[in-house]
Amino acid sequence: MNDLFAAAWPDHVARGFATVLSRSLGWVGAYVGERLIGFVNVAWDGGAHAFLLDTTVHPDHQRRGIGTALVRQAVAAAREAGAEWIHVDYEPRLDDFYEGCGFRPSAAGLIRLTRPGA
Repeated sequence: MNDLFAAAWPDHVARGFATVLSRSLGWVGAYVGERLIGFVNVAWDGGAHAFLLDTTVHPDHQRRGIGTALVRQAVAAAREAGAEWIHVDYEPRLDDFYEGCGFRPSAAGLIRLTRPGA
């Protein structure tokens, strides 16, 4: 996953993912052969709310519908698990993408808990 994230997110710092994934409802990956080229994590609160995190498609494979397919599969998995709502936070430049996946904009609050580069 670090290879994918490094290609897609310029500030990515290599890390382990086992702890995060062990707490997830599930995740969806897209592959070319054995190479991971797309990923989305579905976190949840154990009840009504699920959350999309880390939606990522390798830059060489973007704008081909891979991200949309990943999100749709993640939404379906959350629905099957009994979640009533699925949330996603994103930057305004991704409005069209997430609206195309069926999300409606909503107000949300955010507090940054760490300093960049800390």
